[in-house]
Amino acid sequence: MSATRVRTLVLLAVGVAAVTWWAMRMMVGRGAATPPDVPWLVVVVELVIAGVVLSMGWAVRQYQRGKRPLLDPVRAARTAVLAKASCYTGALLTGWYGGQALSLLTDADVPGSTTRAAAAGLAVLGAVALTVVGLVVEHWCRIPPPDAEEPAVPRGADLDPSVG
Repeated sequence: MSATRVRTLVLLAVGVAAVTWWAMRMMVGRGAATPPDVPWLVVVVELVIAGVVLSMGWAVRQYQRGKRPLLDPVRAARTAVLAKASCYTGALLTGWYGGQALSLLTDADVPGSTTRAAAAGLAVLGAVALTVVGLVVEHWCRIPPPDAEEPAVPRGADLDPSVG
Protein backbone atom coordinates (compact mmCIF):
# COMPACT_ATOMS: atom_id res chain seq x y z
CA MET A 1 0.00 0.00 0.00
CA SER A 2 1.52 3.29 -1.03
CA ALA A 3 1.44 6.43 1.08
CA THR A 4 -1.39 8.87 0.54
CA ARG A 5 -0.28 12.04 -1.20
CA VAL A 6 -1.38 15.35 0.25
CA ARG A 7 -1.78 16.75 -3.26
CA THR A 8 -4.32 14.06 -4.08
CA LEU A 9 -6.33 14.90 -0.97
CA VAL A 10 -6.25 18.63 -1.71
CA LEU A 11 -7.38 18.06 -5.29
CA LEU A 12 -10.17 15.80 -4.07
CA ALA A 13 -11.37 18.36 -1.53
CA VAL A 14 -11.25 21.22 -4.02
CA GLY A 15 -13.06 19.17 -6.68
CA VAL A 16 -15.83 18.13 -4.31
CA ALA A 17 -16.14 21.71 -3.03
CA ALA A 18 -16.49 23.02 -6.58
CA VAL A 19 -19.15 20.46 -7.48
CA THR A 20 -21.03 21.10 -4.21
CA TRP A 21 -20.91 24.87 -4.70
CA TRP A 22 -22.12 24.53 -8.31
CA ALA A 23 -24.94 22.14 -7.35
CA MET A 24 -26.13 24.40 -4.54
CA ARG A 25 -26.07 27.44 -6.84
CA MET A 26 -28.15 25.51 -9.38
CA MET A 27 -30.63 24.45 -6.68
CA VAL A 28 -31.02 27.99 -5.37
CA GLY A 29 -31.32 29.33 -8.93
CA ARG A 30 -34.23 27.00 -9.59
CA GLY A 31 -35.96 27.89 -6.34
CA ALA A 32 -35.23 24.65 -4.51
CA ALA A 33 -34.35 24.59 -0.85
CA THR A 34 -30.73 24.25 0.15
CA PRO A 35 -29.63 21.40 2.43
CA PRO A 36 -30.57 21.87 6.09
CA ASP A 37 -28.22 23.29 8.69
CA VAL A 38 -25.16 21.25 9.50
CA PRO A 39 -25.82 19.73 12.94
CA TRP A 40 -23.20 20.29 15.61
CA LEU A 41 -23.08 16.53 16.07
CA VAL A 42 -21.21 16.26 12.75
CA VAL A 43 -18.18 18.02 14.23
CA VAL A 44 -18.32 15.87 17.35
CA VAL A 45 -18.45 12.65 15.32
CA GLU A 46 -15.55 13.77 13.11
CA LEU A 47 -13.43 14.52 16.16
CA VAL A 48 -14.38 11.25 17.91
CA ILE A 49 -13.40 9.27 14.82
CA ALA A 50 -10.13 11.19 14.63
CA GLY A 51 -9.50 10.37 18.29
CA VAL A 52 -10.12 6.65 17.75
CA VAL A 53 -7.80 6.58 14.74
CA LEU A 54 -5.15 8.46 16.71
CA SER A 55 -5.34 6.08 19.67
CA MET A 56 -5.08 3.05 17.41
CA GLY A 57 -2.14 4.60 15.60
CA TRP A 58 -0.45 5.44 18.89
CA ALA A 59 -0.41 1.74 19.79
CA VAL A 60 1.35 0.94 16.51
CA ARG A 61 3.84 3.75 17.05
CA GLN A 62 4.63 2.55 20.59
CA TYR A 63 5.21 -0.98 19.27
CA GLN A 64 7.59 0.22 16.57
CA ARG A 65 9.54 2.24 19.13
CA GLY A 66 9.88 -0.83 21.34
CA LYS A 67 7.70 0.53 24.14
CA ARG A 68 4.95 -2.04 23.64
CA PRO A 69 5.86 -5.72 23.74
CA LEU A 70 3.17 -7.19 21.48
CA LEU A 71 0.95 -6.03 18.67
CA ASP A 72 -1.31 -8.19 16.55
CA PRO A 73 -0.23 -7.76 12.90
CA VAL A 74 -3.86 -7.81 11.78
CA ARG A 75 -4.61 -4.91 14.13
CA ALA A 76 -1.67 -2.97 12.71
CA ALA A 77 -2.88 -3.59 9.15
CA ARG A 78 -6.41 -2.56 10.06
CA THR A 79 -5.06 0.60 11.66
CA ALA A 80 -3.19 1.46 8.47
CA VAL A 81 -6.32 0.89 6.36
CA LEU A 82 -8.42 2.95 8.77
CA ALA A 83 -5.88 5.77 8.58
CA LYS A 84 -6.02 5.77 4.79
CA ALA A 85 -9.82 5.73 4.87
CA SER A 86 -9.77 8.66 7.31
CA CYS A 87 -7.61 10.66 4.91
CA TYR A 88 -10.03 10.24 2.03
CA THR A 89 -13.15 10.62 4.14
CA GLY A 90 -11.80 13.81 5.66
CA ALA A 91 -10.95 15.19 2.22
CA LEU A 92 -14.42 14.37 0.87
CA LEU A 93 -16.15 15.94 3.89
CA THR A 94 -13.90 19.00 3.65
CA GLY A 95 -15.04 19.50 0.08
CA TRP A 96 -18.70 18.82 0.85
CA TYR A 97 -18.99 21.18 3.80
CA GLY A 98 -16.57 23.66 2.25
CA GLY A 99 -18.73 23.90 -0.86
CA GLN A 100 -21.79 24.44 1.29
CA ALA A 101 -20.03 27.18 3.27
CA LEU A 102 -18.93 28.94 0.08
CA SER A 103 -22.40 28.77 -1.40
CA LEU A 104 -24.00 30.10 1.76
CA LEU A 105 -21.45 32.91 2.05
CA THR A 106 -22.23 34.06 -1.49
CA ASP A 107 -25.88 34.36 -0.40
CA ALA A 108 -25.04 36.49 2.63
CA ASP A 109 -28.07 38.72 2.00
CA VAL A 110 -30.40 35.78 2.81
CA PRO A 111 -31.26 35.81 6.52
CA GLY A 112 -29.53 33.07 8.50
CA SER A 113 -27.11 32.07 5.78
CA THR A 114 -24.05 33.35 7.68
CA THR A 115 -24.83 31.20 10.73
CA ARG A 116 -25.39 28.20 8.47
CA ALA A 117 -22.10 28.96 6.73
CA ALA A 118 -20.36 29.14 10.13
CA ALA A 119 -21.76 25.70 11.06
CA ALA A 120 -20.50 24.30 7.76
CA GLY A 121 -17.14 25.97 8.41
CA LEU A 122 -16.86 24.19 11.76
CA ALA A 123 -17.61 20.91 10.01
CA VAL A 124 -14.79 21.74 7.58
CA LEU A 125 -12.39 22.17 10.50
CA GLY A 126 -13.43 18.80 11.92
CA ALA A 127 -12.96 17.16 8.53
CA VAL A 128 -9.52 18.71 8.13
CA ALA A 129 -8.59 17.38 11.59
CA LEU A 130 -9.74 13.91 10.49
CA THR A 131 -7.59 14.16 7.36
CA VAL A 132 -4.49 15.29 9.25
CA VAL A 133 -4.87 12.56 11.88
CA GLY A 134 -5.24 10.00 9.09
CA LEU A 135 -2.04 11.20 7.44
CA VAL A 136 -0.11 11.14 10.72
CA VAL A 137 -1.30 7.65 11.68
CA GLU A 138 -0.60 6.37 8.18
CA HIS A 139 2.96 7.65 8.58
CA TRP A 140 3.24 5.90 11.96
CA CYS A 141 2.11 2.61 10.41
CA ARG A 142 4.92 2.47 7.89
CA ILE A 143 7.28 -0.45 8.33
CA PRO A 144 10.90 0.67 8.51
CA PRO A 145 13.21 -0.75 5.84
CA PRO A 146 15.44 -3.64 6.91
CA ASP A 147 18.86 -2.66 8.23
CA ALA A 148 21.54 -2.79 5.57
CA GLU A 149 24.17 -3.83 8.16
CA GLU A 150 22.52 -7.16 8.99
CA PRO A 151 24.15 -10.08 7.16
CA ALA A 152 21.93 -11.57 4.52
CA VAL A 153 20.90 -15.16 5.17
CA PRO A 154 21.30 -17.27 2.05
CA ARG A 155 18.00 -18.44 0.65
CA GLY A 156 17.10 -21.82 2.03
CA ALA A 157 19.94 -21.87 4.58
CA ASP A 158 17.51 -21.87 7.47
CA LEU A 159 15.64 -24.85 5.99
CA ASP A 160 18.57 -27.17 5.21
CA PRO A 161 20.08 -28.68 8.37
CA SER A 162 23.32 -29.62 6.57
CA VAL A 163 24.13 -25.96 5.83
CA GLY A 164 25.67 -23.94 8.56
